[in-house]
Amino acid sequence: MGNLIYGSQGAKIEIDDRLLAHLQLVIMTKLRRNEQFLFAWDHDEAYARGHTALWINPSIPLHFQYVGSRRPALNRAWTEALMDAANSAGGLRVVPEPAEH
Repeated sequence: MGNLIYGSQGAKIEIDDRLLAHLQLVIMTKLRRNEQFLFAWDHDEAYARGHTALWINPSIPLHFQYVGSRRPALNRAWTEALMDAANSAGGLRVVPEPAEH
């Protein structure tokens, strides 16, 4: 489990390394385009009920921290599904990983 570290206070969000690699690609693509957007997810019930949303903005510090020593392989179909979500009015939400074409 890696971490997405966000903001000047260094808030840590624990995320599986494989998902984090896909989110990093989507988030960094949006930020390179100077696009700000909402990133929202539901909490794992074992952790806490509810959900969290972050406003992702190029001026806010962001750090991706991986625990595993290997870079996860990327699934293009999943990256595209996440990018479609990020470009929607509802913002980036974690969607299930589809089978790769």
